[in-house]
Amino acid sequence: MATSNLRADDIRNIAIIAHVDHGKTTLVNQMLKHAGSFRENQVVEDRAMDSMDQERERGITIKAKNTSVRWGDHVVNIVDTPGHADFGGEVERVMKMVDGVLLLVDAYEGTQAQTRFVLKKAFANGLKAAVFINKIDRPNARPEDVHDSVLELFLDLDANDDQFNAPFLYGSAKDGYAMYSLDDEPAGMNPLFECILKNIPPPVVDADGDFKMLVSNIDWSDYVGRIAIGKIFSGRVSVGETVWRLRGEGLSPQRGKVTKVFEYNALATTELESGGAGHIVGLSGFEDVDIGETIAISAEAEALPFVEIDPPTVEMFFSINDGPFAGKEGNRVTSREIRDRLQREVRTNVSIKVEDTDTSGIFRVSARGAMQVAVVVEDMRRDGFEVLVSRPTVIKREINGKLHEPFESLNLEVPDESVGGCMQSLAHRKGIVDTMNSRSGRTTIEATIPTRGLIGFEFELLNMTRGEGIMSHLFKEYRLDSGDIRTRHTGTLVSVEDGDAMTYALNNIEVRGKLFIGPGDKIYQGMIVGENPRVEDLPVNPTKAKHITNHRSSGDGKGPQLTPPIRFSLERAIEYIAPDELVEATPKNIRLRKRILDASDRKRASKLVAKQ
Repeated sequence: MATSNLRADDIRNIAIIAHVDHGKTTLVNQMLKHAGSFRENQVVEDRAMDSMDQERERGITIKAKNTSVRWGDHVVNIVDTPGHADFGGEVERVMKMVDGVLLLVDAYEGTQAQTRFVLKKAFANGLKAAVFINKIDRPNARPEDVHDSVLELFLDLDANDDQFNAPFLYGSAKDGYAMYSLDDEPAGMNPLFECILKNIPPPVVDADGDFKMLVSNIDWSDYVGRIAIGKIFSGRVSVGETVWRLRGEGLSPQRGKVTKVFEYNALATTELESGGAGHIVGLSGFEDVDIGETIAISAEAEALPFVEIDPPTVEMFFSINDGPFAGKEGNRVTSREIRDRLQREVRTNVSIKVEDTDTSGIFRVSARGAMQVAVVVEDMRRDGFEVLVSRPTVIKREINGKLHEPFESLNLEVPDESVGGCMQSLAHRKGIVDTMNSRSGRTTIEATIPTRGLIGFEFELLNMTRGEGIMSHLFKEYRLDSGDIRTRHTGTLVSVEDGDAMTYALNNIEVRGKLFIGPGDKIYQGMIVGENPRVEDLPVNPTKAKHITNHRSSGDGKGPQLTPPIRFSLERAIEYIAPDELVEATPKNIRLRKRILDASDRKRASKLVAKQ
């Protein structure tokens, strides 16, 4: 078993932060490679630190995770953080684990909303930054302009003198080089490591004090169970020692024993005999340890402060599948199993909250956005769960006797020819344009918009801009309720029968709208099978077969040519449905359905609502 004799002065703890798709994970791969963490003949995946299947499939980082590289006599602990606003909680909670940040900015796109959000958190925690302007080899790259925009951002965020005088590097994470100046010749990643060691301070700790560590992340091992990950603020901890979990206000300390000490290096973990102050380590031996807790040598020790997490802004309801196909495609279908799975998510995801409701089998899930919830539901599907999910609604607050709702800062970058459609859509969604600038055939729009107005907007943007639109957003503040917002201006085609979808029936239905199903799909009453261009819902029978007669028609033998059906991703389905609709997510299918399946019962319910 290895022994860690690192001094705090030999350690640098950094978080890499940037907007989504600016190259964070690629840069970490290059740092590992240039530090000799991989063998020369070792095949390394492009997104080596993205260990979740969904991270690889979506091409984004979802969970914050850490590793380390040795550079000479020093160890650089690296925390790779998400860049999507929905996973901001992952970023916020690691701020107490690091002593500086490496801000990564695309040389063309520049600073984005998420860049501002994360950097503001870093500066508020007194962290220094080093800046890496990435993708300078990209067509239309403008590194000098981006350099100036970063400094303007530092001023906007009230950076102190030390933070404002951040060093700048330029390079390409993809091609593996970093330079102090744009005039330098590319020569590997050495300048980046030199910059980190020179400009990011070592951790400020008490090496001779009593052991104390703040839990900032949770890992899981099939062999040792839950692993508490965090930075040691004082003292040392060794395998076999008795320690105490300081669990927060109103809860008594809980005794535990350290069974393993782990160090994270490259893409593996190493067992240590002990870990010292300033190092980021993992400790096992605590069955119920949670993020934000302090682990200390004494029950009387004072807990370390944890970073404040911005509150969730949307909520959705999870419930057991009560449809005709319940239990046929998954093996985890009970309310107890769903509740346990959601509670397990809460323990490792500080920005999600789960509450029981007055109705058995229905749970209220609060989160940052629809994508965050879609990731949870997708994980559940892959684990064999069947679950019904409602449309997201915003969490409103009463302030000074008046109803307020969350608003977001929205950044758009669209082709010039799409500006008109975007402006019209923003107006329908109660968005207010703050600034608008055009450059090289593309227009940048900054707007303030209710969180409600963002539901489903990303897909609308992609359609309006033919996939070329870029958007980012972050929570801004609570403002007075902005009134009614309609984000869907169509109705649905709803099945009135159970059975298999027939080509003959779908051919007739297709005249009335767009289909979400194809021939042979299993259908049930109350299931949404397509979109009606008009606002109202239209009952249809997709299971109707063609009657056989003794007469031949001129079209016999040719068969109808159906347009391929629209197949929804989970996130798109959640944002598409109306308040009286649900998404049925199972390991095999994603279906859209009415909340009340029986047509007669739906009519009676709508009449009751109208009377109220």
